[in-house]
Amino acid sequence: QVQLVESGGGLVQPGGSLRLSCAASGSIFSINDMAWYRQAPGKERELVAVITSNSNTNYADSVKGRFTISRDNAKNTVYLQMNSLTPEDTGVYYCNALLQKSSNGVYYSYWGQGTQVTVSS
Repeated sequence: QVQLVESGGGLVQPGGSLRLSCAASGSIFSINDMAWYRQAPGKERELVAVITSNSNTNYADSVKGRFTISRDNAKNTVYLQMNSLTPEDTGVYYCNALLQKSSNGVYYSYWGQGTQVTVSS
């Protein structure tokens, strides 16, 4: 069984910062891409940032220059440093991992349970 556990969400004032973490555990052979998504109330889930196994990154235009995604492969953990937060960043943030459970070439997509980020004064 594989689990992704997120932490670090909360309430922050506009202009503030938060750092999200997501740790993957269980029967993991290797992890390919890791990503953060978010879902605002009444909106569809959207990709925020993605990082490959060799640390290439890509960001949504709305967060470029403010958010930084990183990973620690030894800990199977992905991070999202969020700076200069605005109310438009409010939502539930989910991590996602594309991983292998063995060397058979089959990839699986797993999701975390989500962590709430609220930006408000």
